[in-house]
Amino acid sequence: MDTRHSSRPLRTLGAALAAAALLLSGCSADAPAPRAAALSKKAVPAALKPYYEQTLSWRLCGGADFECATLKAPLDYTRPGTGRDVRLAVSRKKATGPGRRLGSLLVNPGGPGGSAVGYLQSFAAVGYPTRVRAHYDMVAMDPRGVAESEPVTCLSDKQMDAFTQTDQTPDGRGETDRLVAAYKKFADGCASRSGRILGHVSTVEAARDMDVLRAALGDRKLHYVGASYGTFLGATYADLYPHRVGRLVLDGALDPTLSSRRINRDQTAGFETAFTAFAKDCVRRTGCPLGTGSVATARDRLGAFFARLDSHPVGTGGPRALGESLATMGVISAMYDETAWPQLRTALRSAMSGHGGGLLNLADLYYERDTDGSYANLMYANPAVNCLDLPPAFRTPAEVRKSVPAFEKASPVFGKALAWAALNCAYWPVRPTGTPHPLRAKGADPIVVVGTTRDPATPYPWARGLASQLSSATLLTYDGDGHTAYGRGSGCIDNAINTYLLTGRPPAAHTRCH
Repeated sequence: MDTRHSSRPLRTLGAALAAAALLLSGCSADAPAPRAAALSKKAVPAALKPYYEQTLSWRLCGGADFECATLKAPLDYTRPGTGRDVRLAVSRKKATGPGRRLGSLLVNPGGPGGSAVGYLQSFAAVGYPTRVRAHYDMVAMDPRGVAESEPVTCLSDKQMDAFTQTDQTPDGRGETDRLVAAYKKFADGCASRSGRILGHVSTVEAARDMDVLRAALGDRKLHYVGASYGTFLGATYADLYPHRVGRLVLDGALDPTLSSRRINRDQTAGFETAFTAFAKDCVRRTGCPLGTGSVATARDRLGAFFARLDSHPVGTGGPRALGESLATMGVISAMYDETAWPQLRTALRSAMSGHGGGLLNLADLYYERDTDGSYANLMYANPAVNCLDLPPAFRTPAEVRKSVPAFEKASPVFGKALAWAALNCAYWPVRPTGTPHPLRAKGADPIVVVGTTRDPATPYPWARGLASQLSSATLLTYDGDGHTAYGRGSGCIDNAINTYLLTGRPPAAHTRCH
């Protein structure tokens, strides 16, 4: 499941080919880690005490006032103390004052696969409100397999370029076989390059790492803000350790009871909702590349444009052409944040005139491809986590073909591509260790779940679902567009969350913001 924050951290569980190769591994599957609240009241097992009692060695890093350290955790929590450990990157910026320090505030931007350390150092440590930063040490940890924490790798950059250009809307057996071959090559690459870590990047293991970090920081309880996939990580922590929950904000929530197929289909509908909002705005404007008629006409124009690119890609001013797959991801990329709509209008106008560079840039932004041609680790960590957390959405191409009509009903524009994107976990080299199940966190302090009504990547019903499961949750609703709500311009949302973080008082039930 790809779930990015407003900076673009959660994407789609199978948002498209590479996102599929990401979302929401050769190692043998281990027994699932213990699932729930029983862990919270037990004393720390003797074999885990060295991890819980470790002292972090801080050093200056990442610019003014940042510190970094390395946290050690067992590679396999069912076999701690064997010397097989993972080293996890941690960063913090101490509370600025004045006033009483409230503890550490751990942040995670989503993904799975988004770098929390990078997010902290580039945004959270300055973008969070001054009054929050005054009272909290801002802290981030890259989860296992992500960014600086033993990152999963799968392909060379050139191989990744080829992968992202694979036709994700196969029309016949030949194209289907090539798509399946691409998924298998991706999975085999992950196994050969990252076999040691691949079977140990589940969300449960990452949540257990968070508790080790809490102890190493000297905090009695965990305070946390998680966006997108980060909500699943935070809710998993709460279910494992309810009595260690402090103030938890879960923004752009996932519903943990849903299957992979349902998640993919819901996200497909979410992107259609976002496209409808974009199209309504576009057709009112002079020069809209999708015309000045109705939303239906705009949808038809975009679909016809994608169909042309399927057989006749356009140039981009560089060695890569813009075909249907990359164009689809370029459009989806702009659905995460309405501030990207002007860029999308310009990119579509140029691409429809035969110049695809702008739309390619949007696709590269989604895939986290740098201008030097290198890819960030997110595209590898994402499927590594998602394929371990849940059974695959589809197991065969035949299953996908049967489901394409349902996906196209959810989104006539994106449905076929996103259905085929959900096939990636069928070929994953590590069997899943998790299944859909409710998260209760019985006994936890108040938790705030935030949902945005027209969120494309984490549809609003998911927030309702998670809030109804967590025993102490309050649902805070943002009636708006884009992915996630906190820090996106709603004073109502920001004030409610800031008050909760500073006082522990959640917003009133049924609070709805605009």
